[in-house]
Amino acid sequence: MPIASGPDAGRDEAYADWRKGVGAVLAKAHRTDPADLPAEPERLLDVITYDGVTVAPLYTEHDELTEPALPGAFPYVRGRDAHRDVNRGWFVGARYGAAGADAAAVNRLVLDGLDNGVGALWLATGSAGVPVADLGAALEGVLLDLAPLTLDAGADVAAAAAAIFALLDERIAAVDGVADRADVQIDLGAAPLTDRFAGVDTIDTASLVELAVAAHDRPETIRAITVDGAVFHNAGASDAEELGAAVAVGLDYLRALTGADAGLSVEAALGQLAFRFAATDDQFTAIAKFRAARQVWARVAEVVGAPGHGGAPQHAVTSAAMMSQRDPWVNMLRTTLAAFGAGVGGADTVTVLPFDAALPAGALDVSASFAQRVARNIQLLLLEESHLGRVLDPAGGSWFVESMTTDLAAQAWEFVQQIEAAGGYRKALESGVVADRIAATAARRRTDIAHRKTSLTGVNEFPNLTEPVVPATAGRLPGVARYAQDFETLRDRSDAFFAANGSRPTVFLAPLGTVAEHNVRTTFAANLLASGGIEAVNPGPIAFDALGAEATASGASIAVLCGTDKAYGADGAAAVDALRAAGIREVLLAGPEKAFADAEHKPDGYLTMKIDAVAALTELLEKLGA
Repeated sequence: MPIASGPDAGRDEAYADWRKGVGAVLAKAHRTDPADLPAEPERLLDVITYDGVTVAPLYTEHDELTEPALPGAFPYVRGRDAHRDVNRGWFVGARYGAAGADAAAVNRLVLDGLDNGVGALWLATGSAGVPVADLGAALEGVLLDLAPLTLDAGADVAAAAAAIFALLDERIAAVDGVADRADVQIDLGAAPLTDRFAGVDTIDTASLVELAVAAHDRPETIRAITVDGAVFHNAGASDAEELGAAVAVGLDYLRALTGADAGLSVEAALGQLAFRFAATDDQFTAIAKFRAARQVWARVAEVVGAPGHGGAPQHAVTSAAMMSQRDPWVNMLRTTLAAFGAGVGGADTVTVLPFDAALPAGALDVSASFAQRVARNIQLLLLEESHLGRVLDPAGGSWFVESMTTDLAAQAWEFVQQIEAAGGYRKALESGVVADRIAATAARRRTDIAHRKTSLTGVNEFPNLTEPVVPATAGRLPGVARYAQDFETLRDRSDAFFAANGSRPTVFLAPLGTVAEHNVRTTFAANLLASGGIEAVNPGPIAFDALGAEATASGASIAVLCGTDKAYGADGAAAVDALRAAGIREVLLAGPEKAFADAEHKPDGYLTMKIDAVAALTELLEKLGA
């Protein structure tokens, strides 16, 4: 970093002093000489995301980038609509309908939602929801010029579109009509290319083109196609991979709509696309993600010659992959952060999944209406009490958010180019280019979660062994690679053991020394064991001579020795012998192998922060008979 003179010299000097202080702290932590650290020691604190994006520990004016254009102007980083109603903010979305749903019942739920804060509807129809023939009944009393509607009809989308068009024509003919039919905003939700990735029934390209042409010819604002990036996220994609794959899908649609069969102009074709992305509880990344998505798609619009039409609507849905079955109440917090990130990031509509979405219906003994109300009120609190919608792009100008936006956009564009080099999205899908890259990221994330480098509150960190047993099923999110699955499988095994034996698999914690001396490692061991459904029996501080008796009294066959490295050196070997003499079949050490100097009387294994916890806990459960 160059040292400036004049007005900036003081700030640079302060930055240099801060860097020197950081170096001193890191040198102490790494037990090395400050002179041996790199020139920029704070880089040791950098975090690298799955996209290869560096998150620095500090952002300053030295990271400042050129200010993006105002909302409503290319490249739409700060928002696609300069005139969004700041009193409304984003639309509060809610999903309605399920397979075989009764139209009248759905209508009651829809009207109740609209009366209580919902602003946009996401309606499942066809084989996955309300019968197409009953769409009119499901939407009875809904003012479509005030509440945007998105359909999820899968392979039945053409029939659903015909029903919606007929309903619109019937309503316009029956009354004076709305002030402006263009105020009616409907996304038909056709998503054949992402449906194929997800392995669900869908429509063919010819039907899609016909649908888009019909939608374009309508006087209302109707978009035929939803580019559902969330399916890539649900398969394990990183943020940039989700964006890049979605943009590649959008490109494929543009080619189809502007081809000879459809004959739409580029501007008209761009007007037929809307995007859906997942929002996670990594709130700053979520903010940057939605900003970056607009930037990348705007670049596509610029390349095809219509930069002024590059502001496609964004529908944010809180991540299904992050939802847990264990301690599911924590999902309320996850979805709050996700909704915050999506809303601040400029999504047009945000749908929050109910906190029990990963569980079978009724598993928590709470009503569906309660879960939906909480999901709705999360957004209303953000909008009505926190006033987050009052300012467009409130994160704009943040050195961190702007840097993350730029980096995510660059990585997403790189993936778009990779897909294009493979012959476009369809060929990349057939050849495995898309699936293989996403699978590799999913495997890395799974490994990080297993090693607890990535924390899942209530799952692999701070689990609650006393929570009610949940059914060991896949829940209501089929096809989603949920982050918590591996640990929850272990908990399911523990539940089965509990049902058969009346108690959980148990391990004895053998503390050495005072509470102050063993508390760090007993807490670590208990937390680790509980994440696999194993109960830790901790007798607390006891005399060394009583260790064997306490172990015998616990009834456990496996023990974990917990203390300081110093205690291990002084009493570790004797403690191992005492535990084995008391009938303990296997002795583990909470700490690294190097902390135990006595090779002759060493423990049978070691529990550290770096172990594959899923593998270790699986082995322990097997040994404990679970």
